[in-house]
Amino acid sequence: MDFDGGDEVRFEHMGAAGVITMTRPQALNALNHRMVKAMSAALHHWEREANVALVVIKGEGRAFSAGGDLMAIYNGRENPPIEFFADEYRLNRQIERFRKPYIALIDGIVMGGGVGVSFHGSHRVLTENAQFAMPEVGIGFFPDVGGSHLLPDLADNFGMYLGLTGTRVKWGDALWSGLATHPVKSENLGALLEMLARNGEAEGVLRNFFTMPPRETPRDVWEKIDTWFGETSLHGIFAALEKNAGNTQADSLLATMRTKSPTSMRVTFHEIAQGLSRSMEDCMRMEFRIVSRMLAGHDFYEGIRAAIVDKGSKPHWKPGSIKEVSDSDVEAYFAPLPGGDLTF
Repeated sequence: MDFDGGDEVRFEHMGAAGVITMTRPQALNALNHRMVKAMSAALHHWEREANVALVVIKGEGRAFSAGGDLMAIYNGRENPPIEFFADEYRLNRQIERFRKPYIALIDGIVMGGGVGVSFHGSHRVLTENAQFAMPEVGIGFFPDVGGSHLLPDLADNFGMYLGLTGTRVKWGDALWSGLATHPVKSENLGALLEMLARNGEAEGVLRNFFTMPPRETPRDVWEKIDTWFGETSLHGIFAALEKNAGNTQADSLLATMRTKSPTSMRVTFHEIAQGLSRSMEDCMRMEFRIVSRMLAGHDFYEGIRAAIVDKGSKPHWKPGSIKEVSDSDVEAYFAPLPGGDLTF
């Protein structure tokens, strides 16, 4: 089947399943505009097709999808790709509202845009090879693609922790926090896909493959994370960690957070706090306001430069400290757009 995905995303009708396979393994299946539009077209088509009972999405190679195509964004900084983000956010909302089972088979790295095309679906299957992260604050950005809808719902303030630190988690923590719905051994994914396509039913099939993984984060550390990241302000989180100076976990988290973009940190805290009481659609409108401002700013491009263009160099954030980012600076990211909000 062809929905104009070219050689970057493949669409197949297998039995009762519509199957999406991202086919950019050399780029860790990073999403671009063509892939986003093709996926949206496929979902529109398959939602109406009576002989498609469910949709499965997966990636080729060692990554499910490591995010969006950051170099394309960096190279287009003179003419920011705002329409890419608009269509990507519409796709995220489309997946969240998809009326049939939408099953993501995550067998490797899943970050950024990859999270947006997987974790808003009904079933999130993670293997022992899966690594989830929303590391955007480290490149002067923020957890978008519905991060403001996904992260606040995680147990024990785990979403705030993930958003502010960019920590990678595996299938055990993903299950216990609520990110994953079904842990499945990597070696069983082929048989799982075959059975889904044959039966056209998700719950019963997935139950047969469920494997219970252990938590990767010890319970005592988990409880500390819940306490520290349950503070009512970003300054409160920093203060809570600083009060525990000498604690290995607290010291490590402080060191990590102090390398992130101060603006991104403040915006991300506010975004996650706001997302708790918003619908997916309202979250996407909020995120579109934020991304429109960040594409016109400094830190996002500086973060890409440091991480990808000049690999491993130190970013120079503007402003350089959290104390220099005022409440009014943060509020400006969330203000209505002069040209109007994202439409669906």
